[in-house]
Amino acid sequence: MTDVPAVAIVGMSGRFPGARDLGEFWANLRGSVCSITDFTEEELLAAGVDAAELRGPGYVASKGFLTEADRFEHELFAFNATEAAALDPQHRQLLETAWSALEDAGYDPRRPPPRTGVYVGGGPSEHSVAAQVDGRLRTRLGAMHVRVFTDREFLAGWLSYRLGMNGPSMTVQTGCSTSLTTVHVAVQALLVGECDLALAGGVSIDSPYPRGYSYEPGGISSPDGRCRPFDEKAAGTVGGNGVGLVVLRRLEDAVADGDPIYAVIRGTAATNDGPGRVGFTAPGVDGQVAAIVEAWAAADLDPADAQYLEAHGTGTDLGDRIEVSAAAAAFEGTDATGAGRCAIGSVKSNVGHLNASAGIVGLIKAALMLRHRTMVPTVNVTRPHPDLALDTTPFRLLTTTEQWPRPASGLRLAGVSSLGIGGTNVHVVLSEAPEPSRVSGQAQDALPLPLSARTEAQLAAACARLAAALRTPGAPPLADVAHTLAHGRTALEIRACVVARTHEEAATALEALATGSAPDPAQPTGRETTRATAPAQPSRLGAAWVAGQEVVWPRTGGRRAQLPTYPFAGEHHGALTLGTPPAPQNPAPQNPAPQDLASHDPASQNPGPQDGDLTVAVTELFTATLALSGPEDLSRTYFAVGGDSLTAVFLVSELRDRFALEVPVELFLTELPLRDLISRAVHGEDDDLLNDLLDELE
Repeated sequence: MTDVPAVAIVGMSGRFPGARDLGEFWANLRGSVCSITDFTEEELLAAGVDAAELRGPGYVASKGFLTEADRFEHELFAFNATEAAALDPQHRQLLETAWSALEDAGYDPRRPPPRTGVYVGGGPSEHSVAAQVDGRLRTRLGAMHVRVFTDREFLAGWLSYRLGMNGPSMTVQTGCSTSLTTVHVAVQALLVGECDLALAGGVSIDSPYPRGYSYEPGGISSPDGRCRPFDEKAAGTVGGNGVGLVVLRRLEDAVADGDPIYAVIRGTAATNDGPGRVGFTAPGVDGQVAAIVEAWAAADLDPADAQYLEAHGTGTDLGDRIEVSAAAAAFEGTDATGAGRCAIGSVKSNVGHLNASAGIVGLIKAALMLRHRTMVPTVNVTRPHPDLALDTTPFRLLTTTEQWPRPASGLRLAGVSSLGIGGTNVHVVLSEAPEPSRVSGQAQDALPLPLSARTEAQLAAACARLAAALRTPGAPPLADVAHTLAHGRTALEIRACVVARTHEEAATALEALATGSAPDPAQPTGRETTRATAPAQPSRLGAAWVAGQEVVWPRTGGRRAQLPTYPFAGEHHGALTLGTPPAPQNPAPQNPAPQDLASHDPASQNPGPQDGDLTVAVTELFTATLALSGPEDLSRTYFAVGGDSLTAVFLVSELRDRFALEVPVELFLTELPLRDLISRAVHGEDDDLLNDLLDELE
């Protein structure tokens, strides 16, 4: 094994066409499933696609479709409903995926370690473009709000801000190779010590609604809605949406802490083709060769020892020929013998071309293959294209699922390539994870397993998921489970706690909680006794936890474990479109009429005609901006209903421009109920404001 510093993948999360999580994704890969969706005309019309366009010649009603991509559990991330609807679906999906990835790595998403870096990128979206030309939205929220809620430039910033990560935070854009470039940048940052933990990956959701595309002969798109990389019938690619993130640590740190590791990143490299290609959008051979050679040199490994290459593999004639030519030149390494020794494939056949998230889905696929020691096939293919002459290269096109035996040369090794329009090429060298340094024994004392969620239904779902995981062969030791639940999960409002000694006891108790048949979730289960020493304490702690108290959990001797992550259940918030908007799906509850809110304001009872109309209008502004849910919100403070400094600046501007009211921004810093704040905004009681602020300082 090489002694070159390396980076471990300790957590992953992704949502891809046909897969709500990585468990479903792996099942689809193993099962040779093509997850590209073919839409009906009715579905496309209902989604707002122009009838003339979809009935025109060359329209292909297919896409790697990400279901429910407009949903978002905004309460978990401190957004109100109005902000959530304005937030680009790419931001929404990336926030939830980051939460899951951190949990998968065993970290509390709201308390990540110090010096956690964020390196992400995204694609263009219809929502973002529509927001910029929506005058009503800009008037309602303000130009600055619209930009920070919709521009992909702020993808990394929102993750760092809402999840409390204070390491480097960068949005990276290199076209189709964006998300693998983020991994390269994150790896370099870890190795030079800029951060100690890193999130890397990307998202691409051009629209969360059903869409097809127009096929043009000679273009890069497939005429039949299928992508067949390297196949004799390859004729182009198919677009798709998805989001994926990996959590990275330096390998030595991950091994020292006993972290579960999916795979190890041994080396990375990024190059650009420069002018050495036929056009700006065309790939180049020399730049791709350099990326591969440099990555394997950085790993101090010979590419001739690789057993698998996850290629960019778009299924286009020019792209496939150039990529195979470049990879063959690089993968010959020091051994030009052994044609067909290295399997080659592309996940684009399964899910389509995911644009900015294309590289991360390929990396996640390869990492899962290494973890499961199984190679999965490229689908929709039968025989290699004769122009590729694969039989003269180190490669063979993988068309069936195969076991991945450990080679005589040592490690299971794979390469992952991603190529961007604009010429940026990235290659990553992966190896299998090292064997765990230790195996925990079964817990001798009863251990508390605390769980929480935002709603009762989600808590039941979390209990059911964990019970199923504990019954799975190879489940982590119970001490690791207890440690991860206590220290690697956010404490939310609705809680339960199981106390158990064995996996079976824990699973049985969790299933009872999931079905509502457990009378007291804090009581011990199974063989728990009434001794007054250590076994009794977990029950008391569990009861305190369920009661909503802050609990300091005892040390279990456990380490971080990969467990089921949070069961999100956000509402549909829709997305802006440039054409006819689709019908809403389960829309969020409508805000009450501002007149109804104003009628509950004592300051608005029997006012003069001008003041009364103005109070109603200002209440309407606050209602829309802060997404107030009912008259009771007028009794809460500005920050209690979800206000922040940016929104305060916007409201001050709106009050001045629309109502000629000069309101100091300091008014929003007081502890006034909103009804009093609105009254002072309308009536201009500034002297009391100064006194209130002085009182607060006192």
